[in-house]
Amino acid sequence: MACQNNLVVKQIVDLYDQISKLESLKPSKNVDTLFGQLVSTCLPTDTNIDVTNMCEEVKDMRSNLIKLCGEAEGYLEQHFSTILGSLQEDQNPLDHLHIFPYYTNYLKLGKLEFDLLSQHSSHVPTKIAFVGSGPMPLTSIVLAKFHLPNTTFHNFDIDSHANTLASNLVSRDPDLSKRMIFHTTDVLNATEGLDQYDVVFLAALVGMDKESKVKAIEHLEKHMAPGAVLMLRSAHALRAFLYPIVDSSDLKGFQLLTIYHPTDDVVNSVVIARKLGGSTTTGVNGTRGCMFMPCNCSKIHAIMNNRGKKNMIEEFSAIE
Repeated sequence: MACQNNLVVKQIVDLYDQISKLESLKPSKNVDTLFGQLVSTCLPTDTNIDVTNMCEEVKDMRSNLIKLCGEAEGYLEQHFSTILGSLQEDQNPLDHLHIFPYYTNYLKLGKLEFDLLSQHSSHVPTKIAFVGSGPMPLTSIVLAKFHLPNTTFHNFDIDSHANTLASNLVSRDPDLSKRMIFHTTDVLNATEGLDQYDVVFLAALVGMDKESKVKAIEHLEKHMAPGAVLMLRSAHALRAFLYPIVDSSDLKGFQLLTIYHPTDDVVNSVVIARKLGGSTTTGVNGTRGCMFMPCNCSKIHAIMNNRGKKNMIEEFSAIE
């Protein structure tokens, strides 16, 4: 490709060529090695590369690569969820989540999202919806186990087999088996009930292209309660070769609160927005709801994480 004038982009394209030729994306030594190299290559954030401004050839490659990453991630979760669900009856699968290769990342991401949510909420959410929970709903599990012990999580996925595997993971846990509920449906068919959630998470892999992502966001905006919080996964810099980007322009009907770009091994950026049309202090069912923390428009803060690296948070003032 003529536009490959950057060494890192060349490396990513080369890895894409190898991945696209694989007979299967199910976990194997070769698959794990290639995707491990891909993630390592895309982790650096100290780059001026903007994937949205690259030539059409690279843009097309990126779109295909994101789909391949999503497919491989689905197989990986299915593989480990099956293993954990097959443990002996006297064992709780949730006690062995550490065997999943990216469990530590989910612990960090869950803590990050909980902290960001806490900054923009005046109450503890009683009901959370996670759209696109998959066969291994680690975000819901991490938040429920370590951060929100009294919150009920409703997990939505279009794949009934994924929900069966996920349900099996929590079925032996005396606490989470009561607080984790699974719904098999396309989010675009979910209408009634979405206004009952204080917070709605939209998984990174729901909407693998811009059009599908925006369509899902528009549907949620139509049916979520005014004042409820929408949390989305996005990507920044080279990491946008792995996951779709959510822009502020995609969030019509929402007040954008924060976009957080990690610089450690947590790959996803976190976007937080509030459904317009309600009070900033009154949430679902009249409870004390999500509250915007005042900040100068588009002000960028450098926050030092526990490794001493800088993470970027963009906070946006309320649009009246």
